[in-house]
Amino acid sequence: MRTTLTIALAALLVACGGQPEREQVSAADAGGEDVPELNLNLPGSDCACEVQRDNYTLLERGLQSMEERAYLEALQYFQRYQRIEKSELAAVESGIAIAYLSILPESPIFDRDAARDSYSELRPRITEDMKLHTEVQLMQSSMDSFLDMYTQVDRLKQTNFSLRSELEKREEAIKRLRDLTLGREPEAAGLLGN
Repeated sequence: MRTTLTIALAALLVACGGQPEREQVSAADAGGEDVPELNLNLPGSDCACEVQRDNYTLLERGLQSMEERAYLEALQYFQRYQRIEKSELAAVESGIAIAYLSILPESPIFDRDAARDSYSELRPRITEDMKLHTEVQLMQSSMDSFLDMYTQVDRLKQTNFSLRSELEKREEAIKRLRDLTLGREPEAAGLLGN
């Protein structure tokens, strides 16, 4: 068995090594004609070229404009995307993007209240089976956080108002108690008696 294996390997080596190398054909061997060398301009393996895409959707163009801080241009792309596509997905994606534009302080359409109202109306329309664009999903997460934060701020303002009102009532009660303790007429009662 060992001998058979050795013979097979030897035959394989002879067969592989026995093939003649291809000879290069020179211009003189090609019939005397000058053969131009082919230059394919293929990038090398170390090329750091950017792949350019010309087939961006309107949504992607809007997202690109946002990255470049061209907010009005981005708004126009989002609005055109919504008008042209006329699908629920396009309406939701463009709505999220426009609401997100509204919470950016450097945006010319900056309006937190409008963004809150717009996104609050849009939120129930977003379903789990929608395949939102990746960047729109990030905006959606940001808008969810923004809306939750806005709700908490409103709740804290209401609590603050209630606490201030309660504090004023207590200060008034303490003032009346102090006046009674010192034997003076409360100011409100003194004003009524005059």
